[in-house]
Amino acid sequence: MRLFLLAFSIAVVSKELCLVHGDIGTATTYNPPYLPTACNGDRQDQFPPGNLFVAVSEGLWDNGAACGRRYRLRCLSGASRPCKHRTIDVKVVDICPKRPCPSTIAMSNDAFAAISHSHATKIIVEYIEI
Repeated sequence: MRLFLLAFSIAVVSKELCLVHGDIGTATTYNPPYLPTACNGDRQDQFPPGNLFVAVSEGLWDNGAACGRRYRLRCLSGASRPCKHRTIDVKVVDICPKRPCPSTIAMSNDAFAAISHSHATKIIVEYIEI
């Protein structure tokens, strides 16, 4: 009986834990115009399908080496429970348009809407390079 209770307790606790596999940062949305970008100027073909792209802060920019990198993102938390329970894959196309950047990652409107119910807030995200 003790073994059953121990196994049951572990199952319940593990279901409630949210394991983090990547880095933790913040994300905001940024508005068009998205061109020109620091990575590929005025080229329309730089944007991935679904417009799931981001601009990154100086810390991730890496003197431009971030161009074309892909990250898997998910919303972890934010004000008024904004997170949708899904992950998305995004492509880096630019450095954050504001200095200093208000977040680790500035997401296109479409990318932000894919993981958050709210458009006017900063969210906490997990991100990992893929």
